[in-house]
Amino acid sequence: MIPASWASSENARLTMRANKGRDTKPELQIWSALHARGWRFRVNYRPLAADRRRSVDIAFTRRKVVVLIDGCYWHGCPHHFIMPKTNEDYWSKKISGNQVRDVETSRLLADQGWTVLRFWEHTPVAEVVRSIESALGEPGTKSHALK
Repeated sequence: MIPASWASSENARLTMRANKGRDTKPELQIWSALHARGWRFRVNYRPLAADRRRSVDIAFTRRKVVVLIDGCYWHGCPHHFIMPKTNEDYWSKKISGNQVRDVETSRLLADQGWTVLRFWEHTPVAEVVRSIESALGEPGTKSHALK
C-alpha cells in the first residue's frame, strides 16, 4: 500500500515535486556573471567530508569560500515568505527545520575554515558578485563591468 502523501492535494504534490533543488534561475545568473568575470568554481559541491548530504551552490575550493543562494519560500525569507494556509502544521515544521539546518550548515562549514556567504534569491546579481569578490580578496577580470 502506498503511504498517504504529505501534500494537501495531488496538484500540490505535483507542483512541489516539480520544484528544482539545484540549477535554479538565481544560481545560473550568478554562475554566469562570475564566470564572465573570470572566476572558476565548483557548483553543487559537498565540502563536508563527514556529511555528504549537505552541498553548497558555489565553492571556491582553493580559497575556502562557499556561497549559498537561499530560496525565499524554502528558507523562510522574512520579506517574502508567506506561510501556506493549507497543511500549515507540516509547512511550519518544514521551513523551520530548513532554517535550523541552514544555521547548522553554516556553523559546520565555518568550523572547518570555510568562509560562508548566504544570499536570498532576490538579492541583485551584481550585489552578490561584488560581495563574493570582496570575500575572495581580489576582483575577477575587469573586462566585464557589472550592471
